[in-house]
Amino acid sequence: MQLRSALLAATVLATPIAASAQPVTGLYVGAGAGVNITQKENIKSFAAPVFSPFVSTTGSLNGSTGFAGVVSVGWGFGNGLRAEIEGNYRNNNNNGFQGTGFGAGVGGGSKEHKYGGMVNVLYDFNGMTPWLVPYLGVGVGYLGINEKWNAYNTTGFTLPPNSFAAGAVRSSGQSTKGSFAYQAIVGAAVPIAAMPGLALTAEYRFLGTVGDRTYGGTGGAISTTGAAVVTPTSVKLGPSYNHSILLGVRYNFGVAPPPPPPAAAVPAQAPARSYLVFFDWDKATLTDRARQIIKEAADNSTRVQYTRLEVNGYTDTSGTKQYNQGLSVRRAQAVAAELVKDGVPRNAISIQGFGDTHLLVPTGPGVREPQNRRVEIIIR
Repeated sequence: MQLRSALLAATVLATPIAASAQPVTGLYVGAGAGVNITQKENIKSFAAPVFSPFVSTTGSLNGSTGFAGVVSVGWGFGNGLRAEIEGNYRNNNNNGFQGTGFGAGVGGGSKEHKYGGMVNVLYDFNGMTPWLVPYLGVGVGYLGINEKWNAYNTTGFTLPPNSFAAGAVRSSGQSTKGSFAYQAIVGAAVPIAAMPGLALTAEYRFLGTVGDRTYGGTGGAISTTGAAVVTPTSVKLGPSYNHSILLGVRYNFGVAPPPPPPAAAVPAQAPARSYLVFFDWDKATLTDRARQIIKEAADNSTRVQYTRLEVNGYTDTSGTKQYNQGLSVRRAQAVAAELVKDGVPRNAISIQGFGDTHLLVPTGPGVREPQNRRVEIIIR
């Protein structure tokens, strides 16, 4: 139960931070930094021809933990597949030679800088979880590997590092060699809800180089007769194997923010129904035909859901403005009274008179137009 509660709490806390995962589509950029761990590096040969015992000495160079950083520009195809170009840098201090041919041993080490470019193909496993996207990738490229190295035999000598005794040998050098490289990538991305397109990433990368690298240098020694001898030396290293753990960010350009939640549905209003009741000239009394229309309006109002009935009276232009206004109100009142008689509640009816201000048939003043002498019943 404690584990389930902890997982539930973590999910609730992560909800405002992590967004629902969406496939990477279009242009994106990324960057990451972390640690780089080198494996023990094979020394194929260590040539110090000052003395024959030190020719073609073999051994190994201890690994170490250093820095790693990458930047990338890529394109997502929207189906989980991505392709990118990567620039990278790694820095390690590999201290401690181990080997034979130096009597009791050899001291020294190297400072190693790797930098170059890779082309990667990756695949995102979208849909596995709502907020985490695992991915795998492979890459190939080319690295420049700069080695600053030094080595010296330690057999029975306790002199300072820059001092020599009879029979001592010291070699050092610095140069850059190129090497083809390959890598495998295992990672996961967490989208950030507050900024669509942004994701945090965590990765493990294995990087290996192809072939051997030979670095030249200079060796110095004191012979047993006391003569100083200086001669070219070299060290030949095998492939380099690196394990990197990186934390980073990735931004996918052009990602639209999630759409807002749909608004609550508002029921559409039923269209208003309208009925026209016509009057004789200068009259507010109902004809038999007018009563039939009013009865039809009253009956239909019981079959629909209505909020009110509007009863609006009008006249033609044959009277004065003041007279026509009063006549339009009387006509509306006559129709409303008939609606109440036919069963419509009086409090559901609103009455208005508009006189000759809203003509159904436009005319000039003083015109007796039958269609303008009307009351309109509107059921809303």
